[in-house]
Amino acid sequence: MVALYVLDDRLLAAAGPFRRRQLLADVGALDAALRARGGGLLVRRGRPEEVVPAEATRLRAARAYWNADVTPYAVARDAAVARALSVGTTTFSGQLVLPPGSVLTREGRLARVFTAFHRTWQATPWDPWPEPGDAEVVGSGGDPLPPPDGQPPFPPGEAGAREQLRRFAGGPVDTYRADRDVLDGAGGSALSAALRFGTLSPRAVVRAVAGAGADREAFIRQLAWRDWFAHLLAEEPSLPTRSLRPEFEGIRWHHDPDGLEAWKSGRTGYPVVDAGMRQLAATGTMHNRARMITASFLVKDLLVDWRLGERHFRHLLVDGDVPQNAGNWQWVAGTGPDAAPYFRVFNPVTQSRAHDPTGAYIRRWVPELAGLDDDAVHAPWTVGPLELALAGVTLGDQYPAPIVDHAAARVRAIDAYRAARG
Repeated sequence: MVALYVLDDRLLAAAGPFRRRQLLADVGALDAALRARGGGLLVRRGRPEEVVPAEATRLRAARAYWNADVTPYAVARDAAVARALSVGTTTFSGQLVLPPGSVLTREGRLARVFTAFHRTWQATPWDPWPEPGDAEVVGSGGDPLPPPDGQPPFPPGEAGAREQLRRFAGGPVDTYRADRDVLDGAGGSALSAALRFGTLSPRAVVRAVAGAGADREAFIRQLAWRDWFAHLLAEEPSLPTRSLRPEFEGIRWHHDPDGLEAWKSGRTGYPVVDAGMRQLAATGTMHNRARMITASFLVKDLLVDWRLGERHFRHLLVDGDVPQNAGNWQWVAGTGPDAAPYFRVFNPVTQSRAHDPTGAYIRRWVPELAGLDDDAVHAPWTVGPLELALAGVTLGDQYPAPIVDHAAARVRAIDAYRAARG
């Protein structure tokens, strides 16, 4: 068996620095793991529809195997590879617990309400995957991987992913419901990048955390959400570009390049929003609760088209995965199936006080506010000038004043959504 990896420059160019570093580190770790078993990874750089058939011919391959994906780019790419090959192909859906098309209602449709999907997902038996065998991996070399321009955000390869899973399954999963929304905590699994790059399969995660307890069930439910968004994209390739609820295609979004730039750079004047966006820019990661808060602020407070936020997140996030990113953005925006109601508008101050009560998350990423007390740090514009001065804060100088009034912005957003509904 020859393990071939095609380095596609189109995907490398689309990835931000953090995802690129993680990808290259994971590929390098896979090569090292294969070398430890006497083989190696054959790396070729180019277009898969050209490289794979050429290598299959050169190596006199009898069959080609790969993991399929659900993005429009991947679907078109894989179809082109299959057409160009002169040998048979076998594909798997190893990045999901259950493959697209396998979780359907009694009417043979994909449920557009998550609870219905989840109920069927739980009752659907797993299709068999290949069992481990004794195949010999031969060949290595090929084209060199680009040199890293920095450290990957997460320990690379299967070994790093399995260690993180061991840590999470050994304790934090049992307090998942209480801890997952603490912005400065470690209640999440930190497995999303491993799932994104396939250094860990979602079935391995389910097996590792399965057991009695509502916390473990709640975490596994998140993997069902992950499957659902992938199944939705497989059925609706326009998920990243069009509202799945067509009436909301008519929303009159606000053209606000200055507001968009303030949001991207973490200078909105709302500390929890700015903390989340600065974390993203500095690390390629962001707490899930912070993702919801920052996304809601862009869409509902600034009334900026959710697609602009989706593209920004997808570029910078280490775990930037099209179905998950687009599905979650449509959920927050209220434009997708089973989405948050359009009139649900996150109050950034309320969210901040609920999920970062001591202000530790804000102080980490917005250090210019570190001198404010645990209440004032969430809303510095509500503090008197003397208290601000004692904390070394001058609004509009060290830290911006809010770029929008939340109460007024909420009314504007609800009116815009109502107008689109007709």
